[in-house]
Amino acid sequence: MQNMRVIKKYANRRLYDASISRHVTVDDIRRLIVQGEKITVIDDKTGEDITRLVLLQVIAEQEHGGQPILSTQVLEQLIRCYGNARQESMARCLEKSIEGFSHEPGEPAGNSASRPAAADEALSDEAAKDLGTAPPA
Repeated sequence: MQNMRVIKKYANRRLYDASISRHVTVDDIRRLIVQGEKITVIDDKTGEDITRLVLLQVIAEQEHGGQPILSTQVLEQLIRCYGNARQESMARCLEKSIEGFSHEPGEPAGNSASRPAAADEALSDEAAKDLGTAPPA
């Protein structure tokens, strides 16, 4: 099993990777994730696990430059799901969708050729049911 890399975030907002004894940037964190590293980010002052916040920052920076994955409409819909009955369904739907895009080592990212079309259709149908947007049967 791969070791978890611990990154500390200091009060000055700098990130420090003790395993390599140097400060790292949000882009360094992105590169670690792309390479398959498992990370945990800890707030040095409070000891709180802030990994999700830092990963959201990575996504925000990626969305800001280049070709975004998340359209304004998708972001609005995500925001609307927080705190209501659809939140859990949305989380499950997103997890299943992302799993559908995962690939075997050596296979190009996003290559769905090895996944049958029926699996994509079933995923879409399940997502629509979870979100209450499926057409009446």
